[in-house]
Amino acid sequence: MVLFAFAESVQLIPDGTIFIHIALILLMIWVLNRTFFRPINRILEAREKNKGGKSSESESLLKEVSEKEAKYNEAMLDARSKGYELIEKERVKAVGKKQSKIGAAKEEVHQTLIEQTTELERQTVEARQALASEAEKMAEKISANILKA
Repeated sequence: MVLFAFAESVQLIPDGTIFIHIALILLMIWVLNRTFFRPINRILEAREKNKGGKSSESESLLKEVSEKEAKYNEAMLDARSKGYELIEKERVKAVGKKQSKIGAAKEEVHQTLIEQTTELERQTVEARQALASEAEKMAEKISANILKA
């Protein structure tokens, strides 16, 4: 309950004291920079110099590693593309061989079909001739039988 009593005196509307607060914050930043941050930054820079540039050496090693990794990835990509090209060439050759074999087989089947068709036509002609001669013989027999009767 005591806290609620203090809450009534709090002002949320800015007045002229805001400029004083801003000035105090700026003064505090200036004092901290002079007394705290600049000496720490000097110590960190001196420590970096005393390392003998080891961090720059490690950075150069990291850069070299990343360059080598990029070259490796590029070489792998190039090798893959060459491999894919070789596979594609072999596939095209295989398809060509397959097509030529299919063409040869079709030609062979076509020739066999022509030969079989001509043979069938020849047999048909022979069968018709045989049937015609048989029909003529039978006709003669029938006419002879009719004349005898």
